[in-house]
Amino acid sequence: MSSLFLRTLREDPADAEVPSHKLLVRAGYVRRVAPGVYSWLPLGLRVLRAVERIVREEMDAIGAQEIHFPALLPREPYEATGRWTEYGDNLFRLKDRRGNDYLLGPTHEELFTALVKGEYSSYKDYPVMLYQIQTKYRDEARPRAGILRGREFLMKDSYSFDLTDEGLAESYRKHRAAYVRMFDRLGLTYVIVAATSGAMGGSASEEFLAVAETGEDTFVRSPGGYAANVEAVTTHAPPAREVEGLPAAQAHHTPNTPTIESLVTFLNGADLGRTFTAADTLKNVLLKTRRPGGGEWALLGVGVPGDREVDMKRIEAALEPAEVALLDAADFARAPFLVKGYIGPAALAANGVRYLVDPRIVTGTAWVTGADKPDHHVVDLVCGRDFTPDGTIDAAAVRAGDPAPDGSGALEAARGIEIGHVFQLGRKYSDAASLDALGPDGKPVRITMGSYGVGVSRLVAAIAEQSHDDSGLIWPRAVSPFDVHLVVAGKTEAIAAGAESLAGELDAAGLRVLVDDRKASPGVKFADAELIGVPTIVVVGRGLANGVVEVKDRCSGERVEVALDAAVARLVDVAGR
Repeated sequence: MSSLFLRTLREDPADAEVPSHKLLVRAGYVRRVAPGVYSWLPLGLRVLRAVERIVREEMDAIGAQEIHFPALLPREPYEATGRWTEYGDNLFRLKDRRGNDYLLGPTHEELFTALVKGEYSSYKDYPVMLYQIQTKYRDEARPRAGILRGREFLMKDSYSFDLTDEGLAESYRKHRAAYVRMFDRLGLTYVIVAATSGAMGGSASEEFLAVAETGEDTFVRSPGGYAANVEAVTTHAPPAREVEGLPAAQAHHTPNTPTIESLVTFLNGADLGRTFTAADTLKNVLLKTRRPGGGEWALLGVGVPGDREVDMKRIEAALEPAEVALLDAADFARAPFLVKGYIGPAALAANGVRYLVDPRIVTGTAWVTGADKPDHHVVDLVCGRDFTPDGTIDAAAVRAGDPAPDGSGALEAARGIEIGHVFQLGRKYSDAASLDALGPDGKPVRITMGSYGVGVSRLVAAIAEQSHDDSGLIWPRAVSPFDVHLVVAGKTEAIAAGAESLAGELDAAGLRVLVDDRKASPGVKFADAELIGVPTIVVVGRGLANGVVEVKDRCSGERVEVALDAAVARLVDVAGR
């Protein structure tokens, strides 16, 4: 350690929000260069390469072949698939000195497709699976949490190319199984959830989420085995009801009731002959949408039951790839028919505003909603009689206790970090590139594809989120930068010589040893050993005079004295070598 390029920090970095960010910086694994951009120092690079090795081994084991594409890519392939604009502001775009458009690759479906098209032409060439481990770039609007959500990150992306849908299903199964083995080897606690495909396109889609309270993704699961991220949860519509015989809609003066809570309180004090709850109200939220890359904004109304919050992530997933934003004061000023706090379906229909509603709002359901007039609401406005939505949208927040869409029980909510995503892409990209193989009958067969991603650098942070305590990191042995952290806890020549000898024997036995030989106090060395997180700490100190060293398990905290002549065998056994 006296020559290792390392400086540990005693204080958390000012911009750190989550444990992995704090500890990876404090322990000297990474350093910030710019928002969302980090350098990997020697300790961090050792962990990153260990993760990369496990990912590579599992990909090779299913027959995938590794290649490597450039990160600097021409515009044309992405223009052909529409993703030059679909990616919107998340794409790093640049021009060369001749004015040609380029991008920094966020993902490489187009390039893989073009490569296979250029090399293979016969059905005999298929199936094929290719992968790369390479740096990706996305211009995140809010990079956060250190390397968990950065603008530059290391990713494994692989692609399968098959002649049939059955072949795609088998390639998907192989990748899914490889990911299970991969994340098990990394010691992660994770779940596999149904997901949306987003800008990737395709049909079947699943995410692997490392369970962590600090995760950006909310997912839900049921006792019966259902699991999905909230964007992928579908709301079942109840049966439509008869509209005949329902009370007529009536407008009421409801002063100072711009919120659902104030409206319910007013209604229950207005002597209308029944009790109202937030679930009886229809909340209308106004958004604006436009095509990716710019253009005119269009108004969009979204209606949800008043006892539900609107989930913007679900809305964005439902409307992807369109850009979506809430209206600001200027937007309301340009549309005076929108009365904030009192918006109803009537004004939207009269002014040609598209109106989508929660699937629970079916024909025959009656609602209390805005009357498009200040301080006025309509009671008993019936869907299918008094207003007709333009369609449905899953926009309402999913809550713990909601029924699972498959009927497998009540949902519980948790948070996770996305560490892998598998897609059955189908023919979106092969159609764009006209990727065909000549079949045995001489006729072209359109290739079907799968896409499979793993956030390699993100995995380092995900492991750190799950494997730490108040003192520092606790690396699983599979990815630890060293097998043993040997602390020289004494100033005598005998202790130094004993530590050096033990380190040499451990090295000869195949263990990777970090020796803290610095001229620092034992307290500083012990604190750094716990911060750095090597799973086994060996202290060579005063006990050496009695022929013993202290061995500490960083995970359990257990400390035992071990005879010096038995230490190497003990530590080799502990390390599993």
